[in-house]
This record gives sequence, C-alpha cells and structure tokens, in this order.
Amino acid sequence: MLDDILDYVENIRDRPVWQPIPDGVRAHFRDDVPTTPSDLASVHDEFMRYVLPFATGNSHPGFMGWVHGGGNVPGMLAEMLAAGLNANLGGRDHAPIEVERQIVHWVRELFGFPKTATGLFVTGTSMANLLGVLVARTGALGVEVRSEGVAAGEKRLTAYVSAAAHGCIAQAMDLSGLGTAALRVIATNSCHQIDLHALACTIAHDRRDGFTPFVVIGTAGTVDIGAIDDLAALAEVARREKLWFHIDGAFGALAILAPDLAPRLAGIERADSIALDFHKWAQVPYDAGFLLVRDGTLHRDTFAAPAAYLRRETRGLAAGSPWPCDFGPDLSRGFRALKTWFTLKVHGTDAIGDVVSRTCQLARYLESRIVATPELELLAPVQLNIVCFRYRAEDTDQVNARIVVDLQESGIVAPSTTKIGGRLAIRAAIVNHRTDARDVDALVDATVAFGNARVLNRAA
Repeated sequence: MLDDILDYVENIRDRPVWQPIPDGVRAHFRDDVPTTPSDLASVHDEFMRYVLPFATGNSHPGFMGWVHGGGNVPGMLAEMLAAGLNANLGGRDHAPIEVERQIVHWVRELFGFPKTATGLFVTGTSMANLLGVLVARTGALGVEVRSEGVAAGEKRLTAYVSAAAHGCIAQAMDLSGLGTAALRVIATNSCHQIDLHALACTIAHDRRDGFTPFVVIGTAGTVDIGAIDDLAALAEVARREKLWFHIDGAFGALAILAPDLAPRLAGIERADSIALDFHKWAQVPYDAGFLLVRDGTLHRDTFAAPAAYLRRETRGLAAGSPWPCDFGPDLSRGFRALKTWFTLKVHGTDAIGDVVSRTCQLARYLESRIVATPELELLAPVQLNIVCFRYRAEDTDQVNARIVVDLQESGIVAPSTTKIGGRLAIRAAIVNHRTDARDVDALVDATVAFGNARVLNRAA
C-alpha cells in the first residue's frame, strides 16, 4: 500500500488530472454493508481500481480549479504515524498536544501575536471563521450569551465584510445565531478590496439605526481573484469603531512566508483573530485549518465547558490544562498537527515561502500568455496566484463554460469557473508546488484549441 501511493505521487504527471467516474465504477459503491471479513490485499486492490484513478486530482500539477494544495510526502507519512498513535487531541496530558502547542507558538511568531494568544487546529477556514465569529460574539455580548442566547439581550449585532468574501462568512453568521441579515456586505473598489468609505458609511448608518456593530472581517486572498483587503486600514477602522477585527486568510495569510509578498499583509499583526489553512499554500495534506486568537482568555471563555468527566488534575493523565477542547467545540480531535509539524520541520518555512512566491510568478506568466494570445481575454488584475480569463466568442458565457468542462474531461488541466463583473470566467488557481510553466502552457494551448473547436462546430 505504501509503495503504491508513493508510486502514485512520484508518477502523478503520467495520469490525467481528473477523469469522470464511469457508471460501473460508481455502481461498485452501492453494495450492501459487509458482514464478513475481506482480505486486506483485495480491499486495497479495490482502492487502486475504483478510488485512486477517480480522485479530485489536486495532487496533479495540472489541477488549477480551486485553491487546493498539492500535499507532500512527509505530511502523508506523518498521517500514517498519527493514525498508528490514534491519539485524541481533545485533551489530557500527552506529547501530541505539545506538538500542536508548538505550532500555536510558531504561528504566533509568524504573525507577531503576543504569547498570550491561543490557537487551534480545525477542519478548515470555514470552521475557523465560524469560531472567530463566536469569539467576537462573546466579546460583544459577554459570556452570558452562552447560557442566555443572543435573543436575551437588547443589542442587535452587525458584522461587515466585502462583497468578495467567501460564502462561509454568511454561514458563520447563520450558525452563530446572529443571522445572515445581520451581515453587511460592502462593495469593493477597483482593486476588489473592501471599499473603506462605504464601510464607514454603513457602520455610521447602523449606529444611527440602533444596531451594534461588533466585527469587521477582512480578507487576505479573496476566493475569486486573490485580492487582499487593506488590512492596515481595516485595523484602524476596527480600533476607531471598537470592533473585533477578524481576518479570513484561508490561503493568503501564508503569504507571510514569502518576503516579496509579506508586505502586502501589513496590518495582519493587528488582527484580533486570523483563520487560515495549512492545506493550501503550505501543502499540508487535507485537512489542516487553523484559528489564531489574540485574547486567549476570551477564546477560552467562549468554548470551555467544565464537566465531571473532564475533571482536570495537577498530576497524571488528566493534567495539562487548559486542553484544546477548551478552545473549540470538538472533544474528539485528530492529530492534524503532526502532518503540519512534519511539513514545517522537513521543508522549513523558507522553502514553503519560495513555493508561495513561485505560484504567484506562474500566475503572472499565465497573465502574459493570455495578453499575448488574441483568442483570450484577461478579466481581472492578477494580484496573487489566481488568474481569471476567457476565450473570446459570441455567447461567451456558454462557450467558456463548455471549454472548462472540455478541459477537465480531457485530463490535461482542470480549471474552474467564477463570475467577474457578471461575466463567466475561466479561473486558474495555481497552488500546487508541482506546477510549472509547462502546465501553464498546456492550459493556454488547450483552452485555445477547445475554444476554436467549439467556434468551428457552431459555425458548421
């Protein structure tokens, strides 16, 4: 099994990026629950035949569809070690929790947070953003909100985010009990950043109407084009208006590792909380989301739930308080920290920062190829590692949607789509450390070829 998966990674270029699941393969997963044992080798053979060939493909250098990292071998092997230990990182006093605490310490250093800041591994930034909103809610309403609920108080809280923010922010407002109607979606400027004047006006209007603004959420790497809000200016707005300042840095926050990009994150060190994913630009295998909170006491007050079966001691296995379960809702927690720890220690942050820089350089190379190709049109400025473009044609949205499916089904490259200014765009997100210029060239050449074929077919 180990040899096969190492061969898969080593020879990933010999495979299609993605391929559709045949009906026969899909039907294989409709069998009844097994009641008798099967030989391990035969089950692994099923995996090799029915699962491995039909994966998402984000380990492949031609995968550019969404902001997915490519993984790395030390992280993969660390997953095997973590599974062997079978450690529950909800609590108690054992070395795996010290590994997670060390990464919390490292992340504090990276973002200039104080030693009193706390952090937690979660599934991904969607969950980290939810937890960040919950901490901000506790800060605004007090710990009493945990027992009395948001409806018990008189304050009507409002939150602020740009129109380019990820949809999980609205979901966080929903799940926190504040409601999506309490989220103010602010227009963006020409650089796809939150419009600061519109933000200030909206906050002032809400205060006049009796609302209580409580959090402003900046984005470091928007989902559509990779724009970074003016974080320093947002930090100043938060200070002036006495708001919690949270940053959704799903992938963009790790630009802090790249010296040429880190200055664009100026102000991130002033955030009250940051959400990010190690499984994106840091190439850690899925999943490895993370939340960092400046006020560790408030973070703990938001989630800690004493119970007799969670009694803490000063000695023995029940020592080591506070436990990770005091900083989030999960008592059962996997050892996500180990694959992150291996990745950071084996490769080092300098090498990971080089990967971050190189993906952005490849995006600029793709931009130059698009500008030099008459059949193609750039639809948004390239700010980090995401490029949005399209093939020029009549019925352009329909044609480009079909081109993307053609590209995916070809197995050559796998971009995705988005809407820019109401127009459908081919979206290439370059995240994988294995991607290089030949993959960019393959995307451009195949897009033109499929586009030309579509136009010729329509003409015929």
